[in-house]
Amino acid sequence: MPEESKSDIVRKIGERIRRMRKEKHLSQEQLAELSGLHTNYVGQVERGEKNVTLETLEKVVLGLGISLEELFRYVGPMEEKDALSEIVGLLVDRSVEDQRMALRLLKTVIEWEQKK
Repeated sequence: MPEESKSDIVRKIGERIRRMRKEKHLSQEQLAELSGLHTNYVGQVERGEKNVTLETLEKVVLGLGISLEELFRYVGPMEEKDALSEIVGLLVDRSVEDQRMALRLLKTVIEWEQKK
């Protein structure tokens, strides 16, 4: 893997950890405590300065109360854009409340379509 790609994925994972931490209304200190990591280390990971091990990622996801799958979801680019990936792209950076609202709207449209 080229060095540029490696740092890009490290940065994306760090951004994803930060986004998930903020969605859960946790400070870096709180996540560090829940994960058994040092606060400075959590900050370095979130800024993409540290290339974390799988063991560290496991600690982070346990601290966040999520799965590894959820952490890595939508991190890498998809080769081919389809309707589902476009929907995901629109929602991935939105708040949890916005995502839930979009889900309710989508369910309403599908239910309406099924009743026709």
